[in-house]
Amino acid sequence: MTARWKFWLITMTALLAVAATLALGRWQLSRAAQKQAVQASIDEKAASPKLNGQTLASLVDPTLELHRGVSLRGRWLAGRTVFLDNRPMNGKPGLYVVTPMKLEDNAAVILVQRGWVARNFVDRTSVPQVETSAGVVEIQGRIAPPPSKLYELGGPEAGPIRQNLDIARFSAETGLPLLAVWVQQTGAASEGLLREWPLANMGVDKNYGYAFQWFGLSGLIAILYVWFQIVRRFIYPRRT
Repeated sequence: MTARWKFWLITMTALLAVAATLALGRWQLSRAAQKQAVQASIDEKAASPKLNGQTLASLVDPTLELHRGVSLRGRWLAGRTVFLDNRPMNGKPGLYVVTPMKLEDNAAVILVQRGWVARNFVDRTSVPQVETSAGVVEIQGRIAPPPSKLYELGGPEAGPIRQNLDIARFSAETGLPLLAVWVQQTGAASEGLLREWPLANMGVDKNYGYAFQWFGLSGLIAILYVWFQIVRRFIYPRRT
């Protein structure tokens, strides 16, 4: 291969590499913009006035109000409490406590993620004792996504300790008229339960970090090309 052809081959390769890394950097910026739009929507919902039980039960699709605050009054159906296994909080393994709430002056029942409790690792079949009021209670919370689904062996689980909980399946199992939405109780720890739920984070900083890396690599390729193919080749021909 002649020096001329080698020069043009390296030039085309460098141009393609710069174009590719610039495109990847711009793609990361576009992903960041998309995530920022989603985060803005979440923040807007969180700042909206809270829904009460009657309004929540009347919604055709309550999941459209995801992340919106709620203020609910009702009674706990303690006998239907489910403990979701393998749910960490603050890096500690434990259980999410889920209890249906019968809304006051309403036939609807809603599943509430009440908080987190430590697991008994000596006896894994032991159900934690959770203080649950028998009277009317008022809770503050937010409409939340369902708990992440974990891998489970066999068919649908039963019993108080489970890996996953599906609203439709649990409604059929218990006969409760469950709303097709999850509520996550918020506030300070109480009833032996922690409520330090992870905040919604779209990971925009990661996309900016990746974009910086791609743009940096693009700049490095350009600098190396200019130095080795132009500066050293034409200004210092004797040193090549």
